[in-house]
Amino acid sequence: MRLILFGPPGAGKGTQAQRLAERHSIPQLSTGDMLRAAVANDTKMGSRAKAIMDRGELVPDDVVNQMVSDRIDQEDCRKGFILDGFPRTVAQAEALTAMLEQKGDKIDAAIELKVERAALITRMEKRVADTLAAGGTARSDDNRDTFARRLDEYQHKTAPLLNYYRRRGELVSIDGMQGMDVVTRDIENVLTT
Repeated sequence: MRLILFGPPGAGKGTQAQRLAERHSIPQLSTGDMLRAAVANDTKMGSRAKAIMDRGELVPDDVVNQMVSDRIDQEDCRKGFILDGFPRTVAQAEALTAMLEQKGDKIDAAIELKVERAALITRMEKRVADTLAAGGTARSDDNRDTFARRLDEYQHKTAPLLNYYRRRGELVSIDGMQGMDVVTRDIENVLTT
């Protein structure tokens, strides 16, 4: 099972990815986590990525693509994986498709969690209130204006990716406005049909 999860900030991707990973014994692969691990382990790829990040630049596609390719070749990905945060561009999606074809694999589904914008803002505000009530500190980007910009950026950057996977017949949209357990059930139903 090779999946990609799409959804705006606050849509529940992390929760659903964790549930899928546990249920199917496959890893959730986050490019951010992979980059941090490569840097921490001082790998060749990590050293290259660190130098780029230290200059304040985005890590180029060829580095990220190679890192993903190397990661999915590892033993724990034999039964599949869930991609989180990758691909971010159509060029990365095309590279992923080509990479998997070379390995004799393909994406089983690109799952989009659809959630209304107003509901996402309400979820973020509730998360902040709950964090503060518990004596915690809210994240610096957890305010209405910054969150709205993150939602706008997601819509702008992700729409072309959704169209790419829709054209390939791999995109499945799930109503993320439902309860977590219903969303999980709907995703599982997609995977078993």
